[in-house]
Amino acid sequence: MCIIDDLMMPTELLYQLALTQVPNIGYVHTRTLVQHFGSASAVFAAKQSLLEKIEGVGSVRAGSIKSFNKFKEAETEINFIGKYNIQPLFITDAAYPKRLLHCYDAPALLFYKGTANLNASKIVAIVGTRNNTEYGKHVTEKLVKDLSAHDLIIVSGLAYGIDAFAHKCSIKHDIPTVGVVGHGLDQIYPAAHSGLAKDMIKHGGGLLTEYKSTTPPDKHNFPGRNRIVAGISDATVLVETGIKGGSMITAEIANSYNRDVFAVPGKVTDTKSEGCNHLIKTNKAVLLTDAAELVSIMGWEEKKITSKKQQKELFVELSDDEKAIVSLLQQKESVHIDEINLKSGMSTSAVAAAILNLEMQGIVRALPGKMYTM
Repeated sequence: MCIIDDLMMPTELLYQLALTQVPNIGYVHTRTLVQHFGSASAVFAAKQSLLEKIEGVGSVRAGSIKSFNKFKEAETEINFIGKYNIQPLFITDAAYPKRLLHCYDAPALLFYKGTANLNASKIVAIVGTRNNTEYGKHVTEKLVKDLSAHDLIIVSGLAYGIDAFAHKCSIKHDIPTVGVVGHGLDQIYPAAHSGLAKDMIKHGGGLLTEYKSTTPPDKHNFPGRNRIVAGISDATVLVETGIKGGSMITAEIANSYNRDVFAVPGKVTDTKSEGCNHLIKTNKAVLLTDAAELVSIMGWEEKKITSKKQQKELFVELSDDEKAIVSLLQQKESVHIDEINLKSGMSTSAVAAAILNLEMQGIVRALPGKMYTM
């Protein structure tokens, strides 16, 4: 057990950092352990016999926790975090991106430098090829410009091509933009985007990663980066992508998370649009030609709430869960299922059961794009 002076070092953060570095302990194990024991420090304080009884942990992983002795590395990371004003976000923190908590492989700990609200009501990811055409730039510029009136955040991967252009257009049109990177925040990759990264932070955006400082931008880190891009967003938009590559991985992950995916169509002879066209053809993405379509499908139009919504629940006896969902639906014309899961504080299965009962009573109606209305 590592003994820490509370006056010198934030104890819980140190154990959170340490837990993410224990060999054989992954995202799922970390979440299971913290949920059972209540905190990272409590996990380290637990007896090995108790750790072994946790499902999926066993003697080997329990032994790895009890024998862990690299707390100095965690202390070094805490010093780095403090020096560069980086915000650590553990899965139990209120500021942790709640959309990610619905993903089974959510990182246990994130590092964030910026001011954009990662739990904003509307977040859109825009990704694409590194070797974009003028068509891709034109579509991205128009899409971002038209989305600027909808009080949202734009996320991408700070890569060359469409990613970087989406960030630049966001800054130009006063939209906070967050770059998710596949390395530690002691560096920027590609280095050519260092100035862009600073501008993103300066204009109310930020940089987000699951990797501690000194972690290099190794190739195998980027699929993990892509899952965060997809996981923190309500919708993922692909603008020009080949049939293989990071953007297609992001789209596949977004679909696996039950998030909305949109793709901008291109010429059938254009290899840079082959991926987008394939996603549309295979019904893995909605064909997107302008921002208005995305706003409509996501149910983000600003409309007046009429008294009809209140009338629908009169004389109907509802459970507490059903009342919570009705209350959310009364605030907007329509609400996405992820927003219901996020704001209700209920489990996904409880939300599904309550919505089904409300649909059977004619109180709630399902709309395209995983939206619900009254």
